[in-house]
Amino acid sequence: MSAFHLLLLFASIILCSVADADVVATLKDDDFDSILEEHELALVKFFAPWCGHCKRLKPEFEKAAKKLRGDDPPVFLAEVDCTDVKETCKRFDVSGYPTMKIFRNGVFEKDYDGPREAEGIVSHMRALTGPSSKPLNTMEEFKAFTSSDESVVIGFFEADSKLKDSYEKVTNTERDRFRFGTVTNKDIIAAEGFNDDIIVYVPKKLHNKFEENKFQYVGNYDTDKIKEFLVKESNGLCGVRTAGNSYQFEELPLFVAYYKVDYELNAKGSHYWRNRVLRVAKKFKRNAHFAVSNKDDFTQEIKEFGLEDRIGSDTPIVAALTKDGKFPMNMEFSSENLEKFVNDVLAGKAQSYLKSEPEPESQAGPVKVIVAKTFKKEIMESGKDVLMEFYAPWCGHCKELAPKYDELGEKLAKEDVIIAKMDATANDIPTPFSVKGYPTLYWVPKSDPQHPVLYTGAREVKDFIKFIAEHATDGLKGYTKEGKKKKKSEL
Repeated sequence: MSAFHLLLLFASIILCSVADADVVATLKDDDFDSILEEHELALVKFFAPWCGHCKRLKPEFEKAAKKLRGDDPPVFLAEVDCTDVKETCKRFDVSGYPTMKIFRNGVFEKDYDGPREAEGIVSHMRALTGPSSKPLNTMEEFKAFTSSDESVVIGFFEADSKLKDSYEKVTNTERDRFRFGTVTNKDIIAAEGFNDDIIVYVPKKLHNKFEENKFQYVGNYDTDKIKEFLVKESNGLCGVRTAGNSYQFEELPLFVAYYKVDYELNAKGSHYWRNRVLRVAKKFKRNAHFAVSNKDDFTQEIKEFGLEDRIGSDTPIVAALTKDGKFPMNMEFSSENLEKFVNDVLAGKAQSYLKSEPEPESQAGPVKVIVAKTFKKEIMESGKDVLMEFYAPWCGHCKELAPKYDELGEKLAKEDVIIAKMDATANDIPTPFSVKGYPTLYWVPKSDPQHPVLYTGAREVKDFIKFIAEHATDGLKGYTKEGKKKKKSEL
């Protein structure tokens, strides 16, 4: 190959790389509104260059943007660097990274709380385009819709009704979680035998001998009841959990079998192991919830259960998530072992897994260092009020907060209050705490540690002291209720 042709090849590679990056628009303070107003539906990512989670999201976001720009209508994906575009980030109350928000015609609609992998982002955003429920006017449209690779929800209504009104409300609020269709055609209604009904259709590839292939809603027109039905029935006894639909598997306790799930390349093997899970799932009648997942897509999750040594196994790896924690199944997979494991978890006999750093040998600093294995004793059972920070070592905001937090610890060293911190990337976050960005701070009152309060105030030392002085169960010895330092005569 000549030097000229090599140069052309090199140039084309560079152009392709640039083109992939350019599918995500960069917004600034002066063009944020004007650009978004041009797009019917947009997803905006607010980030910081130093943020580890942002770096992991970047390639997934770009892949999603590349797919969504070709849709009709297209979905617009953009990003905002909050270290540079400060006014816009402040306007939309961005306090953690990455934060994603959905806009319609330039108007903020809601925070994005869906998956953060390309497949999931695409699926989630596509669900927000067009009508919330697809009209199925012909038998051909109906058959095509129910031939989907995922479960679909269909409302059959020959006439107006209270259930129809409720169904339409549910399709509007849940359109990003489920695929909805509506049938009013009398011939389809007669052929299917449903009218004034809501039915979940299971994809053909997941049909099995342990359950029905469709599920009928039996209840009144209460929208909450309909939503509850969808959550429990949309994936049957054992759904296929992917990066794109994992938000549909929120019911606990959840037992997941990880193996090479691939209904295109290995349908036989995928059915074989799932049927063995279904055999167990049927016995528990949704007192426990079950799913199968492709282990290649959930490698990190498997590691979070302490099962990294099992990733190369030829048989499924099983783990359970409950409100009490994470439970790995350390036995070789079989239906019998799975059933025993489920019973042990439900009975409180199983050993939970806790990702934790080693316990600190000493506490020399002004801020108490907490790890997962000491959290219960040092925080929940401390008998003191606690200001608890969850941080990430790479987080710029956390680094900026560190000297102020140390100063706070020094100023309150003689008070009956604990100023504490924990590396949330190296330790499991205990319930009932929820950490979606860094740093996240909670006030943990000693009278009710099971109901911590998310701290949303300013992060200067004086602001922390004012908050703590106001909320401390027994007050502070050195500060007034307003957070002002007491005079010697007041001490």
